[in-house]
Amino acid sequence: MTRTTAVLLSMTLFAVATQPAWAAADIEHGQTLAERWCASCHVVAPGQQHGSTQAPPFSEVAKEPGLDAGKLALFLLLPHPRMPDMNLSRNEAADLAAYILTQGK
Repeated sequence: MTRTTAVLLSMTLFAVATQPAWAAADIEHGQTLAERWCASCHVVAPGQQHGSTQAPPFSEVAKEPGLDAGKLALFLLLPHPRMPDMNLSRNEAADLAAYILTQGK
């Protein structure tokens, strides 16, 4: 690996690792995404009357031990069973994760 390639790779990794520090998550946008994409299966807010019995309410998800916004955003970005692929951007996943975590209060 050339020195230039190594420097560029290092700069890219640094930029990716510090990206969340550049842009704070938008909780209101996360709520909009939750209401649009998640409310048919999950209870996404305290006032919602029902969701699917197959999907936990966001209030339960938010109380998972050791769960933080980064882990939750990554989970939302990775394909997994029972959930449709919503093709979220990294910022959208961060916004949605931040909103979900507010529901644990």
